[in-house]
Amino acid sequence: MADSREAPDPATEGLTSEERLARAMVMMDERARTGTPYAFVKLPSAVTGPYDRIILPRGAAEPDWELELGVVIGRPARNVSRTDALSVVAGYLVTNDITVRDRVYRPDLKAIGTDWLSSKCAETFLPTGPWIVPARFVPDPQDLRITLALNGRVMQDDSTADMIFDVAQQIEYVSSRVRLLPGDILCTGSPAGNGTHHQRFLRPGDVVEGTITGLGTQTLTCVAESD
Repeated sequence: MADSREAPDPATEGLTSEERLARAMVMMDERARTGTPYAFVKLPSAVTGPYDRIILPRGAAEPDWELELGVVIGRPARNVSRTDALSVVAGYLVTNDITVRDRVYRPDLKAIGTDWLSSKCAETFLPTGPWIVPARFVPDPQDLRITLALNGRVMQDDSTADMIFDVAQQIEYVSSRVRLLPGDILCTGSPAGNGTHHQRFLRPGDVVEGTITGLGTQTLTCVAESD
């Protein structure tokens, strides 16, 4: 059948999952040394609560989870240095950047490549909360555990210490491109273990639980989009 995603990387064909992971780690280390963060915008209408439903859009074959540390901006920020970046943070919260993998890539528009509107901005595609923990109660945002369970099975379990670009670097980068305003949320990236890794995507009836150390737990049930 036709696949709308990018073609498989020939360099990883025939590799075991352990070999693929090792190769990915090398690539991420290189990007951390020489690269810059990558950011996109998610629509406010995608935001939903921590105990609400995730609505799976009609025709979406590969809806996926991406549990992430959310950073809430507390004051206007433009061209903030990495040294001062955490001073603009009001607090932290749990976020889940739901993504339809089969809608990410646009083979008909190769020069553009990705379609974040279709793949990431559907209603309920950004569960947040259960609360915002003030920054003063999170001494080190790079020392938090991110854990996601699907129907009770742990799928993601990693530390924010393993981010390619830490929270301060991401604020520095984004504020160098746009003005951040109070209430803006930066979702800082998801660890390994999403549905693409497991080749298991979200289905109606699935229960998704996302926890970050000290920030609480989301519990969401997936439902099919109704007419």
